[in-house]
Amino acid sequence: MPRLQPVDEDFFTTAPRRRAYVLELPVSPERVWRGLTASNPLWWCRLLSVEHTSPRPFGVGTTRRASVLGVLRMRERFFRWERGRQSFWAESANLPVFRRFAEDYLVEPSAGGCRFTWTFAWEPVVRGGDRVNAAVFGSLVADTRRHFGG
Repeated sequence: MPRLQPVDEDFFTTAPRRRAYVLELPVSPERVWRGLTASNPLWWCRLLSVEHTSPRPFGVGTTRRASVLGVLRMRERFFRWERGRQSFWAESANLPVFRRFAEDYLVEPSAGGCRFTWTFAWEPVVRGGDRVNAAVFGSLVADTRRHFGG
């Protein structure tokens, strides 16, 4: 698979394209965190298939494979793994869609349960594709709200 360019946490503020979703969920932060760190994280997202390729315990350097609609396949590596916060970048992808791609998960306690901020940051290879990305990201967020009752 072709390699993508690496990123760090600054990319979430400097990326050419960025989308952040704030989900107020009526469940504990621990429950959301368990879903993000499961062997098959985000299993409730219909368009997504994800599996860790690193052994436990997970942390910085953990790798996983992700597939969107069974079409776009990426290999991902975590560069931040703290309690309540994870960030990763896509090391490679089978399709030349992104030059750089990363996601950040922030799970914080809130009055009604927890606040899950899900940030996507990317640099596209070519112009266009924003509607497709918005539809995919929107589906992942809707599935997450439905799963946790938000």
